Amino acid sequence: MSAQPDRAARLQLVLDRDGPSCVWCGRAFTPQVRPTTEHVVPRVKGGPSWLENEVAACGRCNGERGHRTPVEWLEECRRRGWPADGHRLERVLTALGEAIARTGGQRRARPYLDAQLRRLRRLGAAA
Repeated sequence: MSAQPDRAARLQLVLDRDGPSCVWCGRAFTPQVRPTTEHVVPRVKGGPSWLENEVAACGRCNGERGHRTPVEWLEECRRRGWPADGHRLERVLTALGEAIARTGGQRRARPYLDAQLRRLRRLGAAA
């Protein structure tokens, strides 16, 4: 994989790709609701710092997600009445799987990623 852009550049690229709202709560980013990049497959589960593994999330959602899986947090956000974007989550997880297939490596991330995609699709959570 070629060198990745720095953190600020990755955030801008994620915002350009996904739009200016939090993937989890749907809030639009403003000076008061600042965007952060969040790893969909966490680093502790082997997730790389690649664009394909990052979504834009507000600081509140990024912090509150903690160690929950992306699908667990999607379900929690929806329980709270937030319009969590299952389509965006599925798109990012799928793109990450394709990037891993092209690049290789990421042994720890693969089973986690596959399990999350299966669970997301089983739930029909992207609907």
